[in-house]
Amino acid sequence: MEEIATRFAAYLQHRMPSASDVTVTDLNRIYGGASRETYRLNAAWKEGGAQKSRPLILRRDPVASLIETERDIEYNAYVAFHPTGLPVPEPIYLETELSWLDRPFFVMEQITDSAAGSPFNEDPYGAHADAIGEQFWTHLGHIAAADPKAIGFDKNLAAVAPDECWRIELDKWEKVIDEDELCPQPVARAAIRWLRRNAPTPASRISVVHGDYRTGNFMFNGEGRITAILDWEMCHLGDPLEDVAWAADPLWAFNNPERPGGMIARDKALALWEQASGMKIDEKRLQWWEIFNSLKGLAIWISAGKEYESGASREPILAFSSWYCTDVHNRVLATKLAVLNAEARA
Repeated sequence: MEEIATRFAAYLQHRMPSASDVTVTDLNRIYGGASRETYRLNAAWKEGGAQKSRPLILRRDPVASLIETERDIEYNAYVAFHPTGLPVPEPIYLETELSWLDRPFFVMEQITDSAAGSPFNEDPYGAHADAIGEQFWTHLGHIAAADPKAIGFDKNLAAVAPDECWRIELDKWEKVIDEDELCPQPVARAAIRWLRRNAPTPASRISVVHGDYRTGNFMFNGEGRITAILDWEMCHLGDPLEDVAWAADPLWAFNNPERPGGMIARDKALALWEQASGMKIDEKRLQWWEIFNSLKGLAIWISAGKEYESGASREPILAFSSWYCTDVHNRVLATKLAVLNAEARA
């Protein structure tokens, strides 16, 4: 940690030529994420005769990652949404020069006096569950309503057609399973066949898709206010119902799918999203994205298992994901597919 602190202080000095005596203290690794190494720290310096300090977050590319993501796209999501009023940390620096910390990284504001709820806690928000749920689904609606071009999110991203976004995502995650499975995955393969046979109607619009919008990926304070929406590493352009289905996935509901993420009731959640996004949910298309997202989850957990088994990473979250999350999504998909296939034969 001391070496990282010293090298990062030198980097800050480089980026702030008017500052002097830059120091980095209280550097600590935040464990739990699987796609970036995340550190919290406090930076202090002198500038214009005054002593200044600021708590920061450092997100560095890992040696090995559960999923391959584009840090430039993730960083640009913060750049795009921070001015809109959506609660996201202020982005500060993006650095791809390897000499500073051996791997690319970016720096953003540290949100203090806030915490993240666990997706595997039966009651992660206590008395604040309703208030947080209302904000959670309203913010997701605002993400869907945002014009990607107007806010600059689509920078360096290829255009996506409304009738092709489902296929792009399915192809991507099927490829992950093809490359990373350590043993046959019959439930995943059955889900892929069903998804291809039952292609959804085109997206009503192409929106920003956060890609991992769920319990555990936002912070809230003691008053029950969401202070930061985090973990944009899988963001992309696509059907906004993809995010709705992921946020409502049974894995985050801890055995209570009628209260997604341990927050408000599902019907109220979807109504709030419709109101904030200005879009009406197509139930049939949402069902397709629900099946897809449980498959996407399986692909991520399968990849986690490969990373852990190979020794590329020994992060405990990878072993847990490969065991517990794989089991949950296999059960969810097997149950749903059985019902859907029975209905098709009736």
